Amino acid sequence: MKVTSISNYNGALQKPIQSGFTATSTAEEVIKGIDLHGKVAIVTGGYTGIGLETVRILAEAGAEVWVPARSMAKAASNVNIPNVKLAEMDLMQPGSIDAFATKFLATGKPLHLLINNAGIMWVPLRKDSRGFESQLATNHLGHFQLTARLWPALKKAGRARVVTVSSFGHQMAPFNFEDPNFEHRDYQTLLGYGQSKTANNLFAVELDRRGQEFGVRAYAVHPGSVYGTDLGREAPIELFKQMGTHDANGDIYPEVLRKLKTIPQGASTTVWCATSPMLDEIGGVYCENADIAELDLDNIEHRYDEPLTLYGVKPYSVNADNAQRLWELSENMTNIKFPVN
Repeated sequence: MKVTSISNYNGALQKPIQSGFTATSTAEEVIKGIDLHGKVAIVTGGYTGIGLETVRILAEAGAEVWVPARSMAKAASNVNIPNVKLAEMDLMQPGSIDAFATKFLATGKPLHLLINNAGIMWVPLRKDSRGFESQLATNHLGHFQLTARLWPALKKAGRARVVTVSSFGHQMAPFNFEDPNFEHRDYQTLLGYGQSKTANNLFAVELDRRGQEFGVRAYAVHPGSVYGTDLGREAPIELFKQMGTHDANGDIYPEVLRKLKTIPQGASTTVWCATSPMLDEIGGVYCENADIAELDLDNIEHRYDEPLTLYGVKPYSVNADNAQRLWELSENMTNIKFPVN
């Protein structure tokens, strides 16, 4: 397989570009001066947390935003923003993904921004109807299928971006190609989450390499440690205690809370990757704090009670061989050929 000189294979482009933004920058700040009138966006999970903030910011900048939602009632209750369309979709149900994509493609609209924001974490072992572990199915395979189905609209845009919300959690586990669904090893929820986030990074690397000749660029994003999202709704409190962020009563330590990002700050890197002209000629990269992240070559000391130390991208999650192998595995697991042409 030919490697272009501008791919992020093996982290070739993983170097901060001094964007001028920081960990405290908000989504509103990073989009200042950018006009999205005439642009169309889709944001999965766009009805809670940083997804909802992303939708608000893109819509206020002029974009027409579609929000596919698993819970239409919850979405209708939460989303009261002009120029936003709600539609049903469940990332754990392949037929539901196809139905949403068919509905969007029928409009004939180009798709300028696809924000793969929805995700789950800290869940017990669950499998979808195909037997795939739920975090892998939701966080990666569902978005792989959605992106593949929406490819004609992305290509039609001429210049489009696909932003997948990953996490520092990719550092918890590389992708286990031998046993991705925990059929032959004990299930650990954070290992499942970690490999799904590693998959997000590898997907961005390979999608960008394949898509850039058609004007489609891809990015993976670490939002930061954000307070007030739904991500930990099923998490056993013991996990937080082990991480040193919560006390014996299950309450977050005030000194930790003060260091967490707000939701507007958590949405900033997603919005920056979706809209910044600084990335017009750069793709396939993992970003954080509204800049490109540095490679973590085991030279960074990470502490969960010090959120600002949770940065950097592991080489295995931008590795060329892993990226190609995951693409092929994802095609096989979803039974979807995703020829980028």
